[in-house]
Amino acid sequence: MSTVLRSDSKTAPATPPGHSIKAKQSLGSRVRRLNIPGGLGGWIWLAIIIVPIYYIVITSLKTSEGYFGQNPLALPAAPTLENYKLVLEANFTTYFMNSVIVTLGSVIPTVLISFMAAFAIVRGRGRYLKFVNGMFLMGLAIPLQATIIPIYLMIIRLNLYDSLLAIMLPSVAFAIPLTVLILSNFIRDVPNELFESMRLDGCSDWQTMWRLALPLTRPAIVTVAIYNGLHVWNGFLLPLVLTQSPGLRVLPLGLWTFQGEFSVNIPAVLASVVLSTLPILVIYVLGRRQLVSGLTAGFSK
Repeated sequence: MSTVLRSDSKTAPATPPGHSIKAKQSLGSRVRRLNIPGGLGGWIWLAIIIVPIYYIVITSLKTSEGYFGQNPLALPAAPTLENYKLVLEANFTTYFMNSVIVTLGSVIPTVLISFMAAFAIVRGRGRYLKFVNGMFLMGLAIPLQATIIPIYLMIIRLNLYDSLLAIMLPSVAFAIPLTVLILSNFIRDVPNELFESMRLDGCSDWQTMWRLALPLTRPAIVTVAIYNGLHVWNGFLLPLVLTQSPGLRVLPLGLWTFQGEFSVNIPAVLASVVLSTLPILVIYVLGRRQLVSGLTAGFSK
């Protein structure tokens, strides 16, 4: 009697021969989709940014003889802090404090005025608000260089020439249009139901502005504050035209201190550049997230 043995075990199905070929083709197409030109362009752009910073830092650690006697991109043979000492002894503190006063005195009024104007434009019910908004937008088309002579004449008539206030007032005026544009976009994006709920709770427009609109537009406020602060901090034309006394110079004008009659102390100039950039770097590190989110959201709404 013959016994028939049956196997109940199930064998795994064999992989189709075309499956591995398709997987390899998918992997190959994924490799081919790598953006090699884009990556190369990114590295080139990074080098364009890093090399000047590297040059400024290492040159500030060189002596004048070492700067002219070796490769500009070579590390200093004997690093020194004498340039920084020279900068700090050449009224750098005065220039720094003047820049701080001018920057704060320009940014704070700009943000306050622009925020209230943006809220009125978005939530107001006046018939002339569109016209006012158009006037603000027209300010974006007026360059500072085209109006520097009228500004100079007005400052003279107001007896504000050779004062820090002469720098602050035009800085505020030229910063308001862009600031109103960014803040109004943010306020316009706030859901209308939130404003209605505040109105039903008995809040006035003034209370709604400070209790609702202000907290929700904080990223935009940080964005415009940093942007305008950088613009005023690095401003050169207004301080050059509207001030004259050495004690009222700001940091960009203070760089002239290291320019002699026949030569320029380049290591000392770059040391002052490093010192004047440190506050900007600190502010950027502290507010970089809100700055990036505010810029990308504000211009895309």
